[in-house]
Amino acid sequence: MAEEFSKSVEEGLRLSKRIYFGNDRAVTPPRPPPSMSKSHTAYVPTAPTLYAVISDPGIVDNPDVPSYQPYVHGKCDPPALIPLHMKSVSASAHCFLNASAFFAFSFASRLHCISGSRLCDCLLALPLPHQGSILGVEITVHRKSYSTKLVDLKDNNGEENMIQAQNGGFIAPNLFTLSIPKIDGGSILSVKISWHQKIQFSNDMFCLNVPFNFPDFVNPVGKRMAKKEKIEINVNAVIGSELICQSMSHTLKKVRQNAGSVGFLYESDVLAWSKTDFSFSYVVPDSSSHISGGFLLESASVDDFDQREMFCMYLSPGNLQGRKVFRKEILFVIDISGSTRGKVIDETKNALSAALSKLHPDDSFSIIAFNGDAYQFSKSMELASKDAVERAIEWINMNFVAGGDTNISQPLKMAIEMLSDAQSSVPIIFLATDGTVEDERQICDMMKSHMSNEESICPRIYTFGIDLVESQMLKLFDKASSLVLANITMDIFNNLDEVEVYPSHIPDLSSDDLFILSGRYNGNFPKEFEMKGVLADFSNFVIDMKIHEAKEIPVQRICVRDQIDYLTAQAWFSNDEKLEQQVAKLSLQTGFLSEYTRMTILENDERLKKAQESGGNKEGKKVSKKSHPKNRGNVEGERTFLLPHLGLGYGNLTATVENIQPGSQDSNKGPDNAEIFVKAATNCCSNLCSYCCCMCCIQACSRINNQCAVALTQLCVGLGCFSCLDCCAEICCSGNDT
Repeated sequence: MAEEFSKSVEEGLRLSKRIYFGNDRAVTPPRPPPSMSKSHTAYVPTAPTLYAVISDPGIVDNPDVPSYQPYVHGKCDPPALIPLHMKSVSASAHCFLNASAFFAFSFASRLHCISGSRLCDCLLALPLPHQGSILGVEITVHRKSYSTKLVDLKDNNGEENMIQAQNGGFIAPNLFTLSIPKIDGGSILSVKISWHQKIQFSNDMFCLNVPFNFPDFVNPVGKRMAKKEKIEINVNAVIGSELICQSMSHTLKKVRQNAGSVGFLYESDVLAWSKTDFSFSYVVPDSSSHISGGFLLESASVDDFDQREMFCMYLSPGNLQGRKVFRKEILFVIDISGSTRGKVIDETKNALSAALSKLHPDDSFSIIAFNGDAYQFSKSMELASKDAVERAIEWINMNFVAGGDTNISQPLKMAIEMLSDAQSSVPIIFLATDGTVEDERQICDMMKSHMSNEESICPRIYTFGIDLVESQMLKLFDKASSLVLANITMDIFNNLDEVEVYPSHIPDLSSDDLFILSGRYNGNFPKEFEMKGVLADFSNFVIDMKIHEAKEIPVQRICVRDQIDYLTAQAWFSNDEKLEQQVAKLSLQTGFLSEYTRMTILENDERLKKAQESGGNKEGKKVSKKSHPKNRGNVEGERTFLLPHLGLGYGNLTATVENIQPGSQDSNKGPDNAEIFVKAATNCCSNLCSYCCCMCCIQACSRINNQCAVALTQLCVGLGCFSCLDCCAEICCSGNDT
C-alpha cells in the first residue's frame, strides 16, 4: 500500500502542473533525492501532510485566479493525491520518566489546487514514529469541524446511525490516514494531531525523534515570505536533578529548569519548512553510573471507572559499559511452511545468518526449522565457534526450503527439552512464524507449565512475525544479548489488600532498555522496600527503592498502553468477556485504541445547525425523537463516520492452513485500504503473540504504531506480523500501540 500511495502522490504532482500562479510559477513535481530515485516509496510522507484527493482531473486549478485549462478526458483511478501547501506548523512534546512522550502537532494547509467553485475530499497522512499510538485528530475548515472519538460498539446502539468510512486507518504499519469529505477549493484546513510514543534508550542516552521533514512541494508558491516553525519540549525525568543535552537537530533554547525537569524551545522564521526530522538526545548524569529507579503512587481520578490506587515502578540500567552480561544459550525456531516462500524466507535466512555471526564464542546455539515436521541443526546445543557458525549457515542455505503445513507445538517442545539443563546462562528461544494454529492456547499452557521457580533461570521466549524479520530479528537479538539483571523480585505486594500487576511476571533488565512495571492496588505501601535480582555473574543484587507520590507525573497515561495490551492478551487467553469490557473502558477513558473499541470521526457543520435552529424557532417545531442528542447520527449538521477496525486482530487460521502468504489477497475482491493492511497480517498468530508476550521475562518492542503493541512478562510464545512484529520485538526487547 505504501507503494500505491507513493504512485498516487507522484500522479498528483504531475497533475499540479496544470495550476498557474502567474509569472510562469507553475508547480513542477520535484525529483526525489538520489538515494530514493529508484525507490517505489519516494513520495510516502515523512511528516504530517494533507492531500487533495483527485478523481476528476478537470477540477484542478488555481482557486484564486482561474486559468484556461484544456479538457481532460477520463478519471484518475486510483485517485491522484496532490500535497497541499502548508501555511504554519508547530509541535509540542511532554516527556515523562524518560519513557513516554505525548505529542501535539499543529499545522494549517490550503487547498490551493482546486477551483474555487468545486469540492474534493482531502486526506490527512500521518507517519507515526516507531512505537507510536494515535490519540486523536481535530480538523477545522470554515465553519465545519472534524474530530476523532473512540466508541465501544457493544455498548453503543448508534452504529446504525454511523456512516461506514470507505477510506482511512492504517495503509502501512506506521502510516495512518484520515479522509475529510467535500472541502471547497481555496479553503484553509487547520489540523491538530496528538499521539504517544516511546522514548528510545541506547548507549546510555535517551533519544526523542519527531517527523519534521517536509518536502519542497508543500512550501507555498509565490513571493517567498518568512514563516514561523516552532517546537516545544518538556522533559520530566524524576530520577535525576539535572538533564544534559547531548545532541539536537534544531537549535533548542533552555527556557525552564527545575530538579529533574527541564523545558526547551525551538522557534525560527524560515523561508522553507524544515527538511530534517527533529531529534533530541540527553543523559541523566545522576543515574548514569549505576542501576537506579523509583516507585510512584497515584490516586484514581474522580471519573475513573476503577477507583483502586495506581503505582508505577521504573528502573534504569545506567551506564553499564564493562559490566558483564548474561551468557546466552539460544535456540532459533524458524517457520519454513509454504506461506514463507519467496522473499520472506530469503530475508529470514539473511537475518538468521547475521544473528549467528553476532554470537559470542562463549554462547551456545542451535536451530530448529519447522513446517508440519521439525528439522534440527544439531541434537544438542553447540558452542558458537567460528566453525559451528559456518556449518550452521551452510545448513540454513540447504534446509530452509519453504513448503508444508504449520505445526508450532512440536518444535517448541523440542526447544524446551534442549534447554532444560541450561546452566550459568540465560536460555532463550527465538520463535519466528507467520502462522496461526488451532492449539494456540494449549501451546501457551504448555509453555507456562515449564516456568521454573525463582531460584533458577527459566527460558525466555522472544516471538515475532516472520515479515520484516530481517530488520527486527537483529534488533531483538541485540536486546536479548544485553541482559544485566534477571529474576527480579520484591515482597512489597504481599501485605496489600488487593493488587494487580502489569505484567504479572516481572521482566528482566537490559542495558539497552528501561524497566517499567505498573498496576492497581488497595491497601498501604511502606515508605521504602528492597528489590532483588540476579546479576550476570549469578551474584545477588539488592537495591533500596523509595516510594513517592507521583505529583506531576501522570502515571496512568504513561502506563496505560502496556496495561491495555496485557489485559487484551489475558482476555484472549481466558475468553473472558469481563476483561474485554475492562479493556474497552480503559481505552475509552484514556483515548488509547484497543481491540474492543473503534475510532469514529464526528463532523460538525455549524451552518446547518444554525439553519436548523433558526428554522425550528420560526416554525415553532418540536425536536423530534430522531434528532434528540442521544441519536447524534440524525442531528442536522452532525454526521458520524465509523473507521474500519484498526486493531491487529487474532490471526487467520484458514490462511495458515491454505499457506496463503502474508499480504496476499483475493484478486476478485477490491478491499479498502484498512482491509489491505489487516490482510497483510492474515496469517499472523497475534492472539498467541498477545498472551505470550504477556508471559515473557525479558523486557524486550509499535506501532504498533501505529501502531501496534503487546505487554510482556516471563514467558513469551506469541507471534505477530507487520505492526505486531514491531510491537512484539519492541516490547520483548525495549520494554514498554495503530
